[in-house]
Amino acid sequence: MVKGLLVSDFNVENLSAYLKNDVSEPRVDTPAIPYGQIGRALLDPSLPCWQSDLDFIVIWTRPEAVLETFGNLLAFSSVDVKRLYEEVDEYAAHLLAIGHRAKVIFVPTWVVPTLHQGHGMLDLAPRVGISRALLQINLRLLENLERASNIVPLNASKWIEAAGEKAFNSRLWYMAKVPFANEVFKAAAKDIKAALRGFGGRSRKLVIVDLDDTLWGGIVGDQGWENLTLGGHDPVGEALVDFQRELKTLTRRGVVLAIVSKNEESVALEAIRKHPEMVLRLDDFAAWRIDWSDKAANIVDVVEELSLGLDSVVFIDDSPVERARVRDALPDVLVPEWPADRRLYPHALRSLDCFDKPTISDEDRHRSGMYVTERRRVELKHEAGTLEEWLRNLSIVVTVESLNVANVARVVQLLNKTNQFNLSTRRVTGPELLAWASRDGRQLWAFRVGDKFGDSGLTGIASVEREGSRARIEDFVLSCRVMGRKVEETMLHIAVEWSREAGLEELYAVYKPTPKNKPCVEFLRTSGLQARAEHVFAWPLRQEYPVCPEIRLIYQTGGLEEMSTDGAEDPDRRT
Repeated sequence: MVKGLLVSDFNVENLSAYLKNDVSEPRVDTPAIPYGQIGRALLDPSLPCWQSDLDFIVIWTRPEAVLETFGNLLAFSSVDVKRLYEEVDEYAAHLLAIGHRAKVIFVPTWVVPTLHQGHGMLDLAPRVGISRALLQINLRLLENLERASNIVPLNASKWIEAAGEKAFNSRLWYMAKVPFANEVFKAAAKDIKAALRGFGGRSRKLVIVDLDDTLWGGIVGDQGWENLTLGGHDPVGEALVDFQRELKTLTRRGVVLAIVSKNEESVALEAIRKHPEMVLRLDDFAAWRIDWSDKAANIVDVVEELSLGLDSVVFIDDSPVERARVRDALPDVLVPEWPADRRLYPHALRSLDCFDKPTISDEDRHRSGMYVTERRRVELKHEAGTLEEWLRNLSIVVTVESLNVANVARVVQLLNKTNQFNLSTRRVTGPELLAWASRDGRQLWAFRVGDKFGDSGLTGIASVEREGSRARIEDFVLSCRVMGRKVEETMLHIAVEWSREAGLEELYAVYKPTPKNKPCVEFLRTSGLQARAEHVFAWPLRQEYPVCPEIRLIYQTGGLEEMSTDGAEDPDRRT
């Protein structure tokens, strides 16, 4: 259960009800403070509502309630824009001051009832235009809130547009101080739940698509790739090209694409390679299963190949029968209902809210390409005679960084969303992690991994905390993309060396089991660490922990001088 708090200058009990009654994960408990106490709530830390740990807060206000100058504007008075900006800055400062009170704070943008937007040409005029001022204050608010990584603006205008003419209800306002119709609160609850999934690392990461009548129109095995409906001066063909463009856009947000189709593989791949209107090519897909086998079984194979979980998958297929089969066999897979009209495919994909995440890193933008290069690594592994030979041929480079303002966003993202290889599965915000790492006796490293096929990016995290004569591993996190290449052992080597230089006697780790992080304990059992108790593993610091000779290690961390080594210290290292 996720605990939240609703803070508003109007009655938000309807929003609270929609959030509580929504059966999608995560389930939430969202009490609301009495409306009309927004100022006191932001300024008084002794209020009972702040005395418990909160996962999230929603602070939703009307601009006329918190900005005096904007209220004057609604009365059609000419206003000083400079003063209006000052009031926005003051309000934003109050929001920033309570940023520590929850892991994430959602701030819907300001909107005003349509009855205030009927001034024609004056609506966008300087000093008197309400819509103009609304644009200005929202932009000013967004610029202020950029200073806090855990304060997330939400676009309330989208909720108003979804509700249309019924968005505002004057009768509800005068009866119960509810300014919006239920359609607005439904849309808001939907967005807030999606955002919570994103912050909790529950956003979907893999889209698996069918081919015939899904990625293109027609049956390629019957018609041949030259006669497929795709592109050209055809409404369905144009829509399918736009659908492929939307899928391509998802890859730039860190979503990976794969194919599961009942087809002849050689025929289908020829269509992808040769059709001139194909937006997506083979290098856009991380994996595929194109055969006549059961699609549910093939989805499981693809997920295992990519080292992901079934709960990271969205499956898109035009066939209601195939959708029902996958939905029944694999309940963790999201199988959205799909329109029969292929002209609606782009809109259907854009309407999915399962990909929401708080930030997009460079690693996200290049993740699809990383999976493609992973296929080449696997091919090389099959050609190599031994693991050592494969690692040598890969030419792996591991670069170690201390936590800093430049990498903290990616570190937090990796920490919060990684479930399989994650020692403690703790979830923190950027400020919380920076504060934790700044304490004496603590150290956190970020690991970047590259090889001759390309850069896998920041894919590992290790942190330790001194406890008397021992050190405890707090975080030990590794992306599934680089598991099994001795990166895990390299991370342990770094933690051991830091602890040895600190003059400690033992380094230990406590594994906290979850339904998904079994790969982490499997590594610990084979890592050379000694099992001291159930889920407790230790290394005596009188011994060095060897670094893999096939890995080139480059690092610069607190307490360790900058060095470059191929399994051993470089005599020409820089100091």
